[in-house]
Parts: sequence; structure tokens; C-alpha cells
Amino acid sequence: MNKDRKNILITGCSSGIGLCVARGLRERGYRVFATARREADVAKLNEEGLEGLRLDLDDSASINAAVDEVLQRTGGTLYALFNNGAYGQAGAVEDLRRDVLRRQFETNLFGWHELTCRVLPVMRRQGYGRIIQNSSILGLIALPFRGAYNASKYALEGLSDTLRLELRDTDIHISLIEPGPIESRFRANSFAAYQQHIDRDNSPFRDHYLAMEQRLTKEGPAVPFTLPPEAVLKRVIHALESRRPRPRYYVTFPTYLFGTLKRFLSTRLLDKLLARI
Repeated sequence: MNKDRKNILITGCSSGIGLCVARGLRERGYRVFATARREADVAKLNEEGLEGLRLDLDDSASINAAVDEVLQRTGGTLYALFNNGAYGQAGAVEDLRRDVLRRQFETNLFGWHELTCRVLPVMRRQGYGRIIQNSSILGLIALPFRGAYNASKYALEGLSDTLRLELRDTDIHISLIEPGPIESRFRANSFAAYQQHIDRDNSPFRDHYLAMEQRLTKEGPAVPFTLPPEAVLKRVIHALESRRPRPRYYVTFPTYLFGTLKRFLSTRLLDKLLARI
């Protein structure tokens, strides 16, 4: 890979997958622009030797400022974008207020879309680029009480598939990464969003929520087959460096399992399995 192609902008680098990928790519020789929403997290990224920048996916001005700063530092080029910053809003569909669902989409979809559209003209001018979208197993299958997150990831899958078709005659490649359970702060952030926006005690799903709270606050891995974030890093490297990056990368056994079952089982039978998880 040419040296001038080894720069990448990554969102959601305060912890978990984003931080792991930023560190791993820096060690591999990439110039990493690692972004986070909070200034304290940006400071920590800079202390590590990464090029930390503030980027709030809910704020168009923040998105534009971050991209402008990256392009100023690189002389107007950007090889890759890894859209990663997201959170999961837990709660039954009927308990999701319109503003809560909108907030989920603002971060998980609209912010990613705006950032992607901001860098695409740069990639078109230079004639190449890679856009990697960190989706989820919940972009392939649905689980109860994950409707907001499910919807945002299903939408991301559709938008990314369409973008890939529209760019098929260019050297700009679109890849989706679809992890199952990964060690991160995702559960803690999901629990905080649930506490803020869901009225548990006045919901018909109160008993289900009580059980869910135990899982979200459980120490250690919540489910079997949880992998460290390095499993995602491995797929990101392939998507960046392969001459023909894959449209989709499965990560963790549950993604492979349910990705396969969805192709072969009836919807009713798959629903029975998913309702028991």
C-alpha cells in the first residue's frame, strides 16, 4: 500500500472497538485520526500518540470541523473512514417515544451518513477510498427489546448496500462488519440509555425489564462466544488492505450461526429461536 494511502478517520474511539482499532492500525503504520465526543477522551487519545479530534455524530458542525481538520493535516486526502461510534437503546418498541427513536437514528445512522457524504467527494477526487461500516448481528436478525438499535442497523445495512452498488464503477469500496458480542462498554452505555428513556414501572414489560437489567449489569461477558475487540480489528485490516475487500465480514460465532439460519429457516421458526434468547 502506498504511504499516502495509510490515513484513516475513525469514530467512537473512547473505548472498545474504536480504541482497539485505532491502536492496532497505528501499530501497523497507519496515520490514525481517532475521534470521540468528549474532550476528556480526546485528550487521552492524544496522550497515547494518536491524533485525537472531537467529533459528535449528533452535531453537523462538529462533523464538518473534524473533517476539515483532518483534510488540513493530510493535504486534502483521506484513504479510509471507519464508522464505528454508536450506542444501543434498549426497550420494547411500544415504550419508545418518537424522540428516543429519533435520537438513536441521529447517532447510529444520520451522523454516519452525513460523515460519509462529507468524505466521499474527497475520495472521488483522489480516485480511491475505503468506507467501513461497523454494523451488528442485529443488522441481520432482530431481538426483543432491541427495536431501536435493530432498526438503526437494518437501515445502515440497506443504505450501505445501496451505496456499494452506486460506487461499483469506482475504486471506492464499501464494507460492512457485523459483530456479535464483543468485549466493550456497549452494555454499560445501553443500560444508561435505558434508564434515561424507558419508564419501566409503567410498562407492560416490567418483569422482562427486571430480568434484562440483571443481564446489562452483570459482571464479565453477558453471553457465550464473546470475543475481544481484536476480532473486529482483524476484519478492518482485511477491508483496508485487500485488493477486493468483502462486502460483509461476520465476527463471532453467533453472527455466522444466525446469518446461516436466516437463509434456511422459515420466519416463524427463526422467531421461535430468537424469542428465547
